[in-house]
Amino acid sequence: MRVFFMPTLQKNSIDFMTTRQLFLQNVAQTSDFPLALEIQKAEGVYLFSETKKYIDLISGIAVSNVGHRHPKVVEAVKNQVDSYMHLMVYGEYVQSPQVHLADALCKTLKGTGLDNVYFTNSGTEAVEGAMKLTKRFTRRTNIIACTKAYHGSTQGALSLGEEHFKRNFRPLLSSIDKIERNDFTDLEKITNKTAAVFFEPIGGESGVREADNVYMQALRKRCDDVGALLVFDEIQSGFGRTGKFWAFEHYDVKPDILLCAKGMGGGMPIGAFIASHEIMGVFKDNPILGHITTFGGHPVSCAASLATLNAIFDENLLYNPQNCQLGCVHSNCRLLECNFIEQKSELFKKLLVHPKIKEVRGKGLMLAVEFESFEVLKPIIDRAIEKGVITDWFLYCDNSMRIAPPLVITEEQIRFACEVILSCL
Repeated sequence: MRVFFMPTLQKNSIDFMTTRQLFLQNVAQTSDFPLALEIQKAEGVYLFSETKKYIDLISGIAVSNVGHRHPKVVEAVKNQVDSYMHLMVYGEYVQSPQVHLADALCKTLKGTGLDNVYFTNSGTEAVEGAMKLTKRFTRRTNIIACTKAYHGSTQGALSLGEEHFKRNFRPLLSSIDKIERNDFTDLEKITNKTAAVFFEPIGGESGVREADNVYMQALRKRCDDVGALLVFDEIQSGFGRTGKFWAFEHYDVKPDILLCAKGMGGGMPIGAFIASHEIMGVFKDNPILGHITTFGGHPVSCAASLATLNAIFDENLLYNPQNCQLGCVHSNCRLLECNFIEQKSELFKKLLVHPKIKEVRGKGLMLAVEFESFEVLKPIIDRAIEKGVITDWFLYCDNSMRIAPPLVITEEQIRFACEVILSCL
């Protein structure tokens, strides 16, 4: 008879190590200075440690749009777990959470031609799937992205990024070109060899950079003229973050493919790329199963996402129809007095005034507060965290502070957070 022995841990190697020590020892680190906050509970705009309460001004990087542990999201997760979790790889079984979420997403995109949803586990995976889709549909290989755009860290998505982050991981995908946002002359780089242009209507990691309306029209026309697909990356800007459900609603331009994730799941991992039936249909043959995933569209994540979407509209987190004199609702309304998110955005801009602050820019609750340098900004971020307000900086704009709180943040909470930030200057 064979006897198997389970390894045992030395008592002094673990029993007397703190959670923080175990975190540093056993959880892979991506920097030498993680925040290492030990959070025990989260609710609404707050994170709680054993001894401290923090206002989360970054929503876990634009994830908790409806707040941490929104009751409707928690309820949806619990209900779905009671029914079933993983059943089968993507696309084989009719799973109610996937079906109802896809239907709800397509209803927010009525009139755009975007009516077919492919669910993924994350934003990066949505980018990867969309890259394959554009090459398969157009039978072209060249892909174009903006300078200082971040689309993810896997090898395909990373190929669209900046050299600083990808040089030590080469070789990556070839035939990738870069254009400058709002530079009309760069549009000539989009040719009949271009499969797609991946574009953020509002740049995230570049420090919240908006696209010019006229430029967006020219970008759309150039893609149409040469037969390239226009892909809007709304992984950060979607699900109400900018004051409209989709950021591209600020412009009279429609994408061929739309990417979303982050705020989509209400705290659960999920992403998607959305296109027309015609475009998405190329995954069906040559080869069959042209894009597959095991956990994409996980039923629990889909249930959480649908609850998130419904909460945004049912609770009027973006718009207050009662205040509107024209009877508008949701994304049809453009009035500041009717738009809760714009009101909150304007309050941040009004309060964050100081000689050290060069600019506060952005749409809705996707804001950047610019300082002279990272050396000026970093101590301010550190002091704010010590005082109970969590902020951050941007990958490609490290002299700007990220402001992206849950959409449910109140005026009182905004005033408190701004007082703390100003006190740290």
